[in-house]
Amino acid sequence: MSILAADGIVVGGGRILADVSFQAGPGQLVGLIGPNGAGKSTLLRCLAGLAIPDAGRVTLDGRPLSAMPTAERGRRIGYMPQSFHPAWDYTVRAVVELGASRALGAILRVPAALEEHGLTEFAERPWSRLSGGERARALLAAVLVTEPAILLADEPGASLDIGHRIVLLRRLDAYARTRTVIVVLHDIERAVRDCDRLVVLKQGRIVLDGLTDKVVQSPLLDQTFDVRFGRVAAEPEVASLLVVRRPDLGSAI
Repeated sequence: MSILAADGIVVGGGRILADVSFQAGPGQLVGLIGPNGAGKSTLLRCLAGLAIPDAGRVTLDGRPLSAMPTAERGRRIGYMPQSFHPAWDYTVRAVVELGASRALGAILRVPAALEEHGLTEFAERPWSRLSGGERARALLAAVLVTEPAILLADEPGASLDIGHRIVLLRRLDAYARTRTVIVVLHDIERAVRDCDRLVVLKQGRIVLDGLTDKVVQSPLLDQTFDVRFGRVAAEPEVASLLVVRRPDLGSAI
């Protein structure tokens, strides 16, 4: 069981992140949400050890990331960026193999990773010929092939249609049962539907942090986004909700 913790993180003299502290462990899919410019992606990069805070520290199982060898950090923490643009037009297999190179022996899991993520049929297809959904699956396979204890994903479904977005988040949720998973999301509906816990950022500070059912009821959520949210109970088998205008409020969508 691995615990990732931020303790008093400050970036940009407090303009980007200001005294951010929280920790996450396995068993919950943790969503980072907030308005544009709230500091979500910067915080995720700090948690991955890819950005160094001005003050505070990030620890993994009590050890500062700054004191951890790069190879060990790369093996234990999987980071999925918003987008990935390889320097060469690699095939899907080559991208997953590059991911596997972060951990000794992971190359043996490449065939299973391709199969698990539905990539076997086009494993030899170059990156330039992949759809957005195929690229997202390939990137996730490349990150998960080393079976990292920590998975950090920055807007993993931003370029996907609703069906592929749901499938991707369900994969992250399944991984979160036994690993620590933190995901940045702009899709508030998906964050509420798929995440067990929400950490809400505004202007570089955490304004809400708790179980999703509690956070979603807080009026601070509306204030954070400057939006009046409706709260509707959805049946478990309903994957997503569509809002239909009442006739007296305008034409139907």
